[in-house]
Amino acid sequence: MKLSQHLDLSEVIRSDMAKRKGISNMPTPEHIENFKKLAENIFEPIRKHFGVPIMISSGYRSKALNTAIGGSLTSQHCSGEAIDIDMDGTTRGVTNKMVFDFIKNKLNFDQLIFEFGTKDAPDWVHVSFESTGKQRKQVLRAIKSGGKTAYQPYA
Repeated sequence: MKLSQHLDLSEVIRSDMAKRKGISNMPTPEHIENFKKLAENIFEPIRKHFGVPIMISSGYRSKALNTAIGGSLTSQHCSGEAIDIDMDGTTRGVTNKMVFDFIKNKLNFDQLIFEFGTKDAPDWVHVSFESTGKQRKQVLRAIKSGGKTAYQPYA
């Protein structure tokens, strides 16, 4: 099922953990509609700007999958409102930092997270689009502090 011109449902439900543990990772019709909004407002503008396929490392998470990976109880991945993008290691000439900066400077989003990495290169980019249209434009950096993930304003 196509969510948008360049994004298929299979790309956002793919999960090695779900396969290994035999967990269903099929979204509800409402969650699919949320992904369509995210695809049109976030994914497609990124794809169009860079002109190359965009790699999603994490998309939808059923509640069972989210629990299995230790995800946040309020994760927007569980409602079809968030994706993680990881372009590092591809041969497409687009880095995670380039994607992060494009989203931050050009798109309307709910939450954008520079996930770990170094000062200038996130390990991956988390971005969400709130399905009601009320975007917070919250930009954060994820860091490890005392063995736990902490979020601070991105500067």
